[in-house]
Amino acid sequence: MLDNLRSLSTWLFTPVAKLLLRLGVTPDAVTIGGTVGTVVAALWLFPTGHLVAGAWTIGALVLADALDGIMARTAGRSGAWGAFLDSTLDRVADAAIFAGLLLFFLSEDSDAGVVVTLACLALGAVVPYARARAEGLGMTAAVGVAERADRLAIALVATVVVGYGAPIAVLVWTLGVLAALSAITVVQRMATVRTQARAIAAVRPAGAGE
Repeated sequence: MLDNLRSLSTWLFTPVAKLLLRLGVTPDAVTIGGTVGTVVAALWLFPTGHLVAGAWTIGALVLADALDGIMARTAGRSGAWGAFLDSTLDRVADAAIFAGLLLFFLSEDSDAGVVVTLACLALGAVVPYARARAEGLGMTAAVGVAERADRLAIALVATVVVGYGAPIAVLVWTLGVLAALSAITVVQRMATVRTQARAIAAVRPAGAGE
């Protein structure tokens, strides 16, 4: 879903990327700064009930997440380190977002909200791990109904809606659906890797690995 906005974000942020590079700002600094901003907004605004401000702030930072990559490509600095840093800090940002929502539900004494947010928090870590582990084993697992961009979009839209006055149950049910979609994605990736592993085993020469 949001991945389809990549071309638009590239067009939008390329002038900004060039300006920052001229000012001496590095892609890594943008990556780190964006993550710090997301963590602060999530753990400060959400728990204090500022759902609208928190969601819009985080949404803007998530949209600008493409900026560091554009800067790296423009400067010819794309490489393994930048990709690793960006991916790792994405996990930190995601954890902070759902941790902030968890604290919000605790302040609202919503047991159901706490449960579904914990599920989103846990499964949100498993989904990218399954893909990374598959790629580490020489396979692929880029499948699933709930990619990172989709999960964040769903969560932030529901948060804004509740912040504007909708019942808190809207956010609870939305996160419940999101947790279910994340679980389905994990199963899809496991099935994909299992199929590939069986195919590899089938063509392995007899006695290999003995």
